[in-house]
Amino acid sequence: MSDFDPSQAISSEFGIFGIPIEESEAKLILLPVPWEVTTSYGKGASNGPRIIRQASEQIDLFDLETGKSYEQGYFMREVSNELMETNHKFKAKAQKLIELKTNLSDDRAQMTSLLQEVNQACNQMTDWVFTQSQEILKAGKVLGLVGGDHSTPLGAIKALSQKYLGNFGVLHFDAHADLRKAYQGFEQSHASIMYNVMTMPEKPKKLVQVGIRDFCEEEYEFSQDPKNNIKTFFDIENKRRLLNGESWASIAKEVVAELPQNVYISFDIDGLEPSLCPSTGTPVAGGLSLSEAFYIFREVAESGRKIIGFDLNEVSTGDDDEAEWDGNVGARVLYKLCGWAIKTQTNK
Repeated sequence: MSDFDPSQAISSEFGIFGIPIEESEAKLILLPVPWEVTTSYGKGASNGPRIIRQASEQIDLFDLETGKSYEQGYFMREVSNELMETNHKFKAKAQKLIELKTNLSDDRAQMTSLLQEVNQACNQMTDWVFTQSQEILKAGKVLGLVGGDHSTPLGAIKALSQKYLGNFGVLHFDAHADLRKAYQGFEQSHASIMYNVMTMPEKPKKLVQVGIRDFCEEEYEFSQDPKNNIKTFFDIENKRRLLNGESWASIAKEVVAELPQNVYISFDIDGLEPSLCPSTGTPVAGGLSLSEAFYIFREVAESGRKIIGFDLNEVSTGDDDEAEWDGNVGARVLYKLCGWAIKTQTNK
């Protein structure tokens, strides 16, 4: 990077955010996971890593909050074509199963077979992510995962839990609670990621959720059971507090106070207002502004906590091949996550 001029425009073909660096030299490694097999409404999440990288060249690297964190080096691995092909194959099978269930089919044998195939494929994806994540962590790098739907980071969180012996909390931005034991029969559904995380043998110490505004009764009850170590800041309650005159700063401090010293951030883009991510698979009215989300990032850092890893998911193209605005917003969220993760490694 010695000849790199961050003030000049440069193509994302040289690297994420246009940063020309080799993986061995970078402090932070981004793992792309183009996977959306169990998505149940919209589509295009598997294109997330691609459109985020394309848009990343629009980001000015100097940041008023995180300064020159990029000088530590950010590197994004290439998208796995094999994983993408597997995604296409098993998404078709999952959609066939959803169609059979929707039409109240009595072909139980076919439905059972499809469900087993899809669940096995999702398990294999998680194993792949776990192996890749372990490799990154063993090299002493900071891990960031770029999905894909929200089922993708389970393997990464497992790898971090192994490294930190569960001694961390998950800060979860989302419109959905993602606490279903299974959804449509899929054990690793995007709607089950946090249930799977919080029922791991060596689970994180705490799950803290922000922006949640769409959930079923089963999820609500699971989140309220003290033994599950979950604190949810429901969107409607946050909005009521704001309308009654409280500040976002006071709410953000409460959010961060619930977290242990080590923090993993899991960011589903639909946690934001839908105008910021119109192509995402399951948009829900309401949600956070970009400034509100970024304020919490900063509060985590200023509290002295350490961001040990993160994921960004559900940045999608919808029915199209491209979604420039979604990619742009996704790239900006990703850049802030990278910057704060690096900055909190030394808390300077």
